[in-house]
Amino acid sequence: MAWDVWWLWFAGGLVLLIVEVLAPGFIALGIGLGAFVVGLLLLVTGLGSLPVALVIWAVASVLAWVVLRKLAGERKGQVKLWTTDINE
Repeated sequence: MAWDVWWLWFAGGLVLLIVEVLAPGFIALGIGLGAFVVGLLLLVTGLGSLPVALVIWAVASVLAWVVLRKLAGERKGQVKLWTTDINE
């Protein structure tokens, strides 16, 4: 398989970022950023094989998700607990 398909990783990352806009939750954003990292590595270095690219994608996605969760994660007081019924 020719590794001149770096643009596919960028396109996949862009699709995942669009999915993140439609259904927010930082999951697709981390995976999309991981795809961008793999695409950039393929463009610059040529990388190695598909299994290597998949491992780098997985690691980069988890790291991106953890960083995003720490930077803009759950805020204190974000959850509203109801103690009474609206119909009472």
